[in-house]
Amino acid sequence: MNRLIKSVIAALAIAAVSPAFADDVEDEGVVGWTPLALGIATPVQLPWGIEKWDVFGLDANFLYSDAPKMYGLGVGGLGLTTRDDMIGLGVGGLFNYASRDVYGLRATLGANISRGTVYGLEAGLVSYHHIVRGVNAEFLGGLYDELYGVQASILVNAAREMSYGWTVAGGVNIAHKAYGCQTAFVFNHANILHGCQIALINFADECEWGFQIGVINVIMSNKLKVLPIVNGYF
Repeated sequence: MNRLIKSVIAALAIAAVSPAFADDVEDEGVVGWTPLALGIATPVQLPWGIEKWDVFGLDANFLYSDAPKMYGLGVGGLGLTTRDDMIGLGVGGLFNYASRDVYGLRATLGANISRGTVYGLEAGLVSYHHIVRGVNAEFLGGLYDELYGVQASILVNAAREMSYGWTVAGGVNIAHKAYGCQTAFVFNHANILHGCQIALINFADECEWGFQIGVINVIMSNKLKVLPIVNGYF
């Protein structure tokens, strides 16, 4: 027990004196970096004013964590926010948010959100990403601009622009351009299909190459637009 107490005191001491790690980046609003940030909710934590400090190590808060950059392990009881890149493991109770890119793994019981590119694995209830390069598994559904990899959910996957890879949904897959495979139990939709669709009902406005497997298959650009079982480019 004494060793544990000493370890905690030492950790807090490191955080408290981390101004020693400051560097000349004040023009960007960041005053330096610290290997450890601990507290209740940003900015009520050590070192004080952590919202202006990059964290290269451990960032843990009982309620909410917010840092410019977080490289390492970030934990927020309610949520975890990074205003720059996040590299490593991020765990937020209700949400994870990144203004830029994410490299590694993020998990939450709520929403994963990023405005940059996600490289790696994410898991949660719902998500929105600009670009996904890896695996995104959401319990209810995911919305993204571009996918390069795998997107899986129980209800719906939706690509606003294009999907390269494999999307799996218990309900619906939707994409403007689908390159790869859309697999759903109920319905697949693509404005432009380059690959395959497998569901009870499949719909594509155009299919320059590829095929559909389902009970009802529709390709609007074909002369024979609707076919059962199998449809494809003719």
